[in-house]
Amino acid sequence: MKKVTIFSDGSSLGNPGPGGYGTILRFGDHEKEIVGGEPMTTNNRMELRAVIEGLKALKEPCDVTIYSDSSYVVNAINEWLENWVKRDFKKVKNPDLWREYLKVAAPHRVHAVWVRGHNGHVENERCDELARTMAEKIKAEMIKEENENG
Repeated sequence: MKKVTIFSDGSSLGNPGPGGYGTILRFGDHEKEIVGGEPMTTNNRMELRAVIEGLKALKEPCDVTIYSDSSYVVNAINEWLENWVKRDFKKVKNPDLWREYLKVAAPHRVHAVWVRGHNGHVENERCDELARTMAEKIKAEMIKEENENG
Protein backbone atom coordinates (compact mmCIF):
# COMPACT_ATOMS: atom_id res chain seq x y z
CA MET A 1 0.00 0.00 0.00
CA LYS A 2 1.46 3.38 -1.02
CA LYS A 3 2.09 5.88 1.76
CA VAL A 4 0.54 9.25 0.90
CA THR A 5 0.50 12.45 2.91
CA ILE A 6 -2.32 14.98 2.66
CA PHE A 7 -1.91 18.48 4.05
CA SER A 8 -5.14 20.45 4.20
CA ASP A 9 -6.68 23.71 5.34
CA GLY A 10 -9.92 25.59 4.97
CA SER A 11 -10.89 29.23 5.21
CA SER A 12 -14.12 31.17 5.47
CA LEU A 13 -14.53 34.94 5.28
CA GLY A 14 -17.45 35.12 7.66
CA ASN A 15 -19.01 32.05 9.18
CA PRO A 16 -20.94 31.49 6.97
CA GLY A 17 -19.40 33.37 4.09
CA PRO A 18 -17.28 32.85 1.01
CA GLY A 19 -14.86 30.02 1.65
CA GLY A 20 -11.94 28.16 0.15
CA TYR A 21 -9.84 25.10 0.75
CA GLY A 22 -6.31 24.10 -0.10
CA THR A 23 -4.83 20.62 -0.17
CA ILE A 24 -1.37 19.28 -0.91
CA LEU A 25 -1.02 15.61 -1.85
CA ARG A 26 2.45 14.15 -1.45
CA PHE A 27 3.72 10.78 -2.62
CA GLY A 28 7.50 10.44 -2.52
CA ASP A 29 8.91 13.40 -4.48
CA HIS A 30 5.59 14.13 -6.21
CA GLU A 31 3.21 16.85 -5.05
CA LYS A 32 -0.15 18.03 -6.28
CA GLU A 33 -2.08 21.08 -5.07
CA ILE A 34 -5.88 21.07 -5.07
CA VAL A 35 -7.95 24.20 -4.48
CA GLY A 36 -11.62 25.08 -4.53
CA GLY A 37 -14.32 26.89 -2.67
CA GLU A 38 -17.95 27.83 -2.23
CA PRO A 39 -19.78 31.17 -2.02
CA MET A 40 -21.65 30.49 1.25
CA THR A 41 -20.03 28.06 3.66
CA THR A 42 -18.33 27.70 7.03
CA ASN A 43 -14.74 27.23 8.06
CA ASN A 44 -15.40 23.68 9.31
CA ARG A 45 -17.03 22.71 6.01
CA MET A 46 -14.00 23.97 4.08
CA GLU A 47 -11.60 22.18 6.46
CA LEU A 48 -13.45 18.93 5.80
CA ARG A 49 -13.87 19.59 2.06
CA ALA A 50 -10.08 19.95 1.78
CA VAL A 51 -9.61 16.44 3.20
CA ILE A 52 -12.38 14.96 1.03
CA GLU A 53 -10.96 16.41 -2.17
CA GLY A 54 -7.49 15.13 -1.28
CA LEU A 55 -8.84 11.61 -0.78
CA LYS A 56 -10.91 11.79 -3.97
CA ALA A 57 -7.73 12.49 -5.95
CA LEU A 58 -6.17 9.16 -4.94
CA LYS A 59 -6.38 6.54 -7.68
CA GLU A 60 -5.80 3.41 -5.56
CA PRO A 61 -6.05 2.35 -1.90
CA CYS A 62 -3.35 4.09 0.14
CA ASP A 63 -2.01 4.43 3.66
CA VAL A 64 -2.87 8.11 4.23
CA THR A 65 -1.67 10.51 6.88
CA ILE A 66 -3.66 13.75 6.96
CA TYR A 67 -2.16 16.86 8.53
CA SER A 68 -4.69 19.52 9.50
CA ASP A 69 -4.88 22.46 11.89
CA SER A 70 -8.58 21.67 12.44
CA SER A 71 -9.08 19.83 15.73
CA TYR A 72 -12.69 19.31 14.55
CA VAL A 73 -11.55 17.30 11.52
CA VAL A 74 -8.68 15.47 13.26
CA ASN A 75 -10.71 14.47 16.34
CA ALA A 76 -13.67 13.39 14.22
CA ILE A 77 -11.52 11.18 11.99
CA ASN A 78 -9.52 9.64 14.83
CA GLU A 79 -12.12 9.45 17.61
CA TRP A 80 -15.70 10.65 17.08
CA LEU A 81 -16.75 9.31 13.68
CA GLU A 82 -17.44 5.75 14.77
CA ASN A 83 -20.04 6.90 17.33
CA TRP A 84 -21.53 9.42 14.91
CA VAL A 85 -22.16 6.61 12.44
CA LYS A 86 -23.79 4.48 15.18
CA ARG A 87 -26.12 7.43 15.96
CA ASP A 88 -26.77 8.01 12.24
CA PHE A 89 -25.23 11.49 12.61
CA LYS A 90 -27.99 12.75 14.95
CA LYS A 91 -27.03 16.16 16.36
CA VAL A 92 -23.85 16.21 14.24
CA LYS A 93 -23.03 19.22 12.07
CA ASN A 94 -22.19 18.67 8.40
CA PRO A 95 -23.55 15.10 8.12
CA ASP A 96 -23.59 15.38 4.31
CA LEU A 97 -19.84 15.97 4.23
CA TRP A 98 -19.10 13.33 6.86
CA ARG A 99 -21.02 10.76 4.81
CA GLU A 100 -19.05 11.82 1.75
CA TYR A 101 -15.84 11.54 3.75
CA LEU A 102 -16.70 7.97 4.81
CA LYS A 103 -17.34 7.02 1.20
CA VAL A 104 -14.06 8.43 -0.15
CA ALA A 105 -12.01 7.26 2.85
CA ALA A 106 -13.33 3.67 2.73
CA PRO A 107 -10.64 2.21 0.40
CA HIS A 108 -7.83 3.80 2.41
CA ARG A 109 -6.18 3.44 5.80
CA VAL A 110 -6.46 6.97 7.21
CA HIS A 111 -4.91 8.63 10.24
CA ALA A 112 -5.13 12.34 11.01
CA VAL A 113 -2.52 14.46 12.79
CA TRP A 114 -3.21 17.88 14.26
CA VAL A 115 -0.72 20.68 13.60
CA ARG A 116 -0.82 24.15 15.11
CA GLY A 117 -2.03 26.65 12.50
CA HIS A 118 -0.10 29.81 11.66
CA ASN A 119 2.94 28.41 13.39
CA GLY A 120 5.46 28.08 10.58
CA HIS A 121 4.48 24.57 9.41
CA VAL A 122 5.46 24.99 5.73
CA GLU A 123 2.76 22.84 4.15
CA ASN A 124 0.04 24.11 6.49
CA GLU A 125 1.00 27.69 5.68
CA ARG A 126 0.82 26.91 1.95
CA CYS A 127 -2.61 25.26 2.31
CA ASP A 128 -3.79 28.27 4.34
CA GLU A 129 -2.60 30.58 1.57
CA LEU A 130 -4.39 28.51 -1.10
CA ALA A 131 -7.61 28.42 0.94
CA ARG A 132 -7.59 32.11 1.83
CA THR A 133 -6.77 33.16 -1.74
CA MET A 134 -9.71 31.13 -3.07
CA ALA A 135 -12.08 32.55 -0.44
CA GLU A 136 -10.98 36.10 -1.33
CA LYS A 137 -11.41 35.38 -5.05
CA ILE A 138 -14.95 34.10 -4.50
CA LYS A 139 -15.77 37.12 -2.30
CA ALA A 140 -14.48 39.50 -5.00
CA GLU A 141 -16.58 37.70 -7.64
CA MET A 142 -19.66 37.99 -5.40
CA ILE A 143 -19.09 41.73 -4.90
CA LYS A 144 -18.57 42.24 -8.61
CA GLU A 145 -21.78 40.35 -9.38
CA GLU A 146 -23.70 42.39 -6.79
CA ASN A 147 -22.43 45.64 -8.30
CA GLU A 148 -23.34 44.55 -11.82
CA ASN A 149 -26.84 43.45 -10.81
CA GLY A 150 -27.48 46.57 -8.75
